[in-house]
Amino acid sequence: MAHFLITASSRVGCVRANNEDMIMLDHEFIRDAVDSKTIDLASTDRMMLALADGMGGHKCGEVASSEVLHSLRYFFGDLPGNLKSNDFFENIRKWLMSISIEINSRGMVNPAYSDMGTTLVGLTYLAGEFYWMNCGDSRLYRLHNGELKQLTTDHSLSQVLGLKEHSSQIVNCIGGGCKDCYIDIEKCSDQIEPGDTLLICSDGLTDMVSDNIICQRLLDGCDADTLCQMAEDAGGFDNVSVIVVHVEE
Repeated sequence: MAHFLITASSRVGCVRANNEDMIMLDHEFIRDAVDSKTIDLASTDRMMLALADGMGGHKCGEVASSEVLHSLRYFFGDLPGNLKSNDFFENIRKWLMSISIEINSRGMVNPAYSDMGTTLVGLTYLAGEFYWMNCGDSRLYRLHNGELKQLTTDHSLSQVLGLKEHSSQIVNCIGGGCKDCYIDIEKCSDQIEPGDTLLICSDGLTDMVSDNIICQRLLDGCDADTLCQMAEDAGGFDNVSVIVVHVEE
């Protein structure tokens, strides 16, 4: 069984006044900080790595990303350890609808939270299987045999229109006034092998640094904070959050 060597970093960037991103490494939350962790999958029945990129302004986005990740941690921790794939998918989708209604309701009660929302991208391990999930335009990549491939699909306007250049306008999120939010979720156990590197990131990285450069730096063994620094060196127009996972025997 493999184990994961994980580094994580979340920064405000060079332009924004506050950081609306948040990272969850199992039971730990990271914002404006750097962390590292080793997870031995032979000694645990579950693991959750997730990243939320909040939106809404006036600190609403940071509220949304925090509430979603805290809710996800408790929801995931309460799931049965022997859950089958189809049951896991169903439970995740029910949770998504519930938390999206909750986030939208906060905005109806308090105008300060109006239209706050967040993306969510995650990698999870449960009952011997790996799954990825995505709502929005934060991303999960896999570096395998020298090739960096995006596993998730952006829920963005540019993706819908078939444009090559990424648009910050998203068509799906948790909250944000979105009434029909959805989540992509897929079993990916056959896509994770010893020697691979996995990258989870907000668009604060990919809007500033090309996939080719990210690939080369990952091949060089760089960590999450190095990638965040690269985004800031390129202008840091947005918050930037990164999780880098090295998979070893």
